[in-house]
Amino acid sequence: MPSREATVASAVGLHARPASLFVQEVARLDVPVKIHKEGKRAVDAKSMLGVMTLGARCGDVVTLTAEGDGAEEALDRLVAFLEIDHDAS
Repeated sequence: MPSREATVASAVGLHARPASLFVQEVARLDVPVKIHKEGKRAVDAKSMLGVMTLGARCGDVVTLTAEGDGAEEALDRLVAFLEIDHDAS
């Protein structure tokens, strides 16, 4: 199962608006994706509540995993998404 690490760039971390945007981005993909932060359980990346329970802050590193056709491309896309400050716009 492919995986990638990403550093959360949004100033408020994966909370509120950035978490919502991330979940929407994941929902556009055709592959199941999990997100994990050290010390926390991996959660379904399509779950707003799950993503927010990770408590990922700006600068935290999260691990994304995906499976199926297109998993590598999906992970690349999500890493790029997380490494943008969505609070700046």
